[in-house]
Amino acid sequence: MKTDIEIALDADMLPISEIAEKLGIKEEELEPYGRYKAKLSDKVYKRLEAKPNGKLILVTAINPTPAGEGKTTTTVGLGQAMAKINKNAIIALREPSLGPVFGVKGGAAGGGYAQAVPMDDINLHFTGDMHAITAANNLLCAIIDNHIQQGNELNIDQRRILFKRCMDMNDRALRNVVVGLGGKVNGVPREDHFIITVASEIMAILCLATDIDDLKDRLGNILVAYDCDSKPVYARELGVVGSMATLLKDAIKPNLVQTLENTPVLMHGGPFANIAHGCNSIQATKLGLKLADYCITEAGFGSDLGAEKFLDIKCRYAGFHPDTIVIVATLRALKYNGGVPKADTAKENVSALKKGLVNLGAHVENMRKFGVPVIVAINKFGTDTQAEIDALSEYCDSLNVEYSLSEVFAKGGDGAIDLAEKVVKACEEPSDFKFMYDTQMSVKEKINAIATKIYGADGVNYTAAAEKMIAEIETLGQDKLPVCIAKTQYSLSDNPALLGRPENFSITVKEVRLSSGAGFIVVLTGDIMVMPGLPKEPAATKIDIDSDGNISGLF
Repeated sequence: MKTDIEIALDADMLPISEIAEKLGIKEEELEPYGRYKAKLSDKVYKRLEAKPNGKLILVTAINPTPAGEGKTTTTVGLGQAMAKINKNAIIALREPSLGPVFGVKGGAAGGGYAQAVPMDDINLHFTGDMHAITAANNLLCAIIDNHIQQGNELNIDQRRILFKRCMDMNDRALRNVVVGLGGKVNGVPREDHFIITVASEIMAILCLATDIDDLKDRLGNILVAYDCDSKPVYARELGVVGSMATLLKDAIKPNLVQTLENTPVLMHGGPFANIAHGCNSIQATKLGLKLADYCITEAGFGSDLGAEKFLDIKCRYAGFHPDTIVIVATLRALKYNGGVPKADTAKENVSALKKGLVNLGAHVENMRKFGVPVIVAINKFGTDTQAEIDALSEYCDSLNVEYSLSEVFAKGGDGAIDLAEKVVKACEEPSDFKFMYDTQMSVKEKINAIATKIYGADGVNYTAAAEKMIAEIETLGQDKLPVCIAKTQYSLSDNPALLGRPENFSITVKEVRLSSGAGFIVVLTGDIMVMPGLPKEPAATKIDIDSDGNISGLF
């Protein structure tokens, strides 16, 4: 079989104007970025605002493993399959970050014959949204340091600057740095930090903002520092909100691309789910619900992270909720959860599979707690045996949950027709959507609700630093916001080594940070890095381009 990049470069793409025309988008509402990608102006949503919403389908997954799950591939393939059964569907995805593209994970446009294209553009600079977010973030950082250099009228305590610089690349050397060295003319020396762009509050703000005015309000509400009297300093006090919003004037507009089978895709925003809220923009999802009868979106990593944040944060602010949730798994990944080394996951091992199925069971139970119908999608591999499939079937029957074997990687939309039909049926089932917690609860009560109800923890421990930070948030009157827990994606617990369905554990909260602009409280557990590092052999060492402009090694 061809590689992902080879399949993508051979794709028979339609001009983006034709994709837009099929959606009923007018020429003046389309802003092309070349021949196969475009941005959509806010005129589209304004024109369609009174139109009833289509059905919303959320695709999530079990905890990720080295064996792979294929959540984005399933999302894309399901969208393609909807067209095969004559349903009007659109896909809403996050944009990839250059960090994973050149690091370990690779790109985020799907795989095999279920990809969003142009895959190379999407995984690289795309329409420049990531760069705009980085620039807006670092403009605020530059203004903070310049303000201190030029007299510090706001009396900012340089030891308590909270807002960090960012870049869209994995670079561990920049996690902890000292800036302002070189004498008086170069600024005031202080400790600083870099985070990856997708973990920045600007990224979260872009994804949660409903329009440019809301964007500006949220930018102004960013808590950037405390002054020497321990009073908060907000971005609006630095007079730079207008400039930041200007840098984001195009980035706030959703991007339109297509799949290998010409299904329309809205791709916008890209926060990580283990260190941020893990969902594409509210604007893109809202627009998708107006443009098609079915909008298929995804949330990052396992349902304990991306889906919980989609449901408790994004849905809360956006005012919508999914009609069906699809949980993606592979038999290989479930065997890994049952204790099989990655190298042996292709071998039949029914006993290990049965042991690992409890991870799938936890995710099914957790998503049902939100009151939404659930379906399991199994990415099928050629090495999956009938005995293993029978064990899966028996387990799903015991949970009274529908499952479908998906082969979208090899067959595209044809490989998910059964899944598409089951999703359509599930969308007609009654639902009783509810949040996992009330925002009026205390910060600790909200954290405890997620830890016990979703992770399965016995309780929550707090460091002295976390206790102090929670007290500060309460003093500011910002404790009634949703919580966004940063946690390892590899386990339901905060320990990545605890696979399957851990029991008899507690989680430890190390830090609590206020993202007042985004509108949530970030809770850091375990050893979560907001600036990832590169592996010993980065994916970047395998990517190349020839004299004719053909890219290889991108995946």
